[in-house]
Amino acid sequence: MNVRNAASSGDGPTVISTFAGCGGSSLGYKLAGFRELLAVEWDDNAVETFKLNFPEVPVYHGDITKLTGSECMRLAGIGPGELDVFDGSPPCQGFSTAGKRKFDDPRNSLFREYARLLKELQPRVFVMENVTGMIKGHMKQAYLTIIAELRACGYRAKGEVLNAMYYNVPQSRERVIIIGVRNDLGIEPSHPKPQTRPIPAGVALEGVENRTFNRPLATVATAIWNKAKPGQNGTCLRPGYYMNSLKVDPAKPMPTIPKICPGGGGHMHWSERRTLTIEEIKRGASFPDSYKLVGNFEKQWERIGNSVPPNLMRAIATHIKENILTHA
Repeated sequence: MNVRNAASSGDGPTVISTFAGCGGSSLGYKLAGFRELLAVEWDDNAVETFKLNFPEVPVYHGDITKLTGSECMRLAGIGPGELDVFDGSPPCQGFSTAGKRKFDDPRNSLFREYARLLKELQPRVFVMENVTGMIKGHMKQAYLTIIAELRACGYRAKGEVLNAMYYNVPQSRERVIIIGVRNDLGIEPSHPKPQTRPIPAGVALEGVENRTFNRPLATVATAIWNKAKPGQNGTCLRPGYYMNSLKVDPAKPMPTIPKICPGGGGHMHWSERRTLTIEEIKRGASFPDSYKLVGNFEKQWERIGNSVPPNLMRAIATHIKENILTHA
């Protein structure tokens, strides 16, 4: 790929997205008026999906541990200190409250690759997203380690827990959002305040066309659906089991959409005996109906479950543009 001076052409602040996935964060930045200079992602299905939806954005398809800062800047057409925002959501399964939360889980070390590139690129602002499990119990030490390392890169950094359901996303999804501002700019990092009331799932799914992957329920999931009331999960059938299979309550936002849709049913419709379709969970994550996904049901569900809701990132990006970059 040829070097291009992308930072000096076009309008709007610039962003590079690492751990880009299928483009949830990228769409949020785009809706906020940013220009994405480069996306970094290694998963084949995620890259294929990203390219379908962002054909204009260059993609580094490979292992981030092998991407040098100089190569990253060459691909983006920028020099040190020229980038506005450096974004990333390092894989967070090792911190997730849904897992065993092992401090030494190798997946937890990928934030150091993010920090390595941050130190080399020296953007004006960085945004890092992760699960709330990293600030709970004994895992809080991991959070303090991350904050200290990010600050050591030359930034004032601050983390807050934001729930996507207050940012025009019909899904209750809490995430730690760490925002940093380069020390020489003299600006304290800040986060957007809640902007909307929670959107009920029933409202969000109005008019959706269930075109594909209308997956029927397995035997156990059928039993859960028959017994569960809207809002209840599978523990109503067998206490301590089937917690990840639930009947969505149409009067409330969807619960957090996980990476894996379990065979026990996952997010089930409240009035139809079935798992929600891909089109429906796209609505729950604030992706537009036109957003293209590829692969089988499990792969498409994984892309949505792993992504940052676009409307949440749009709110964050807009806040950064209006309250930080305008003063930098």
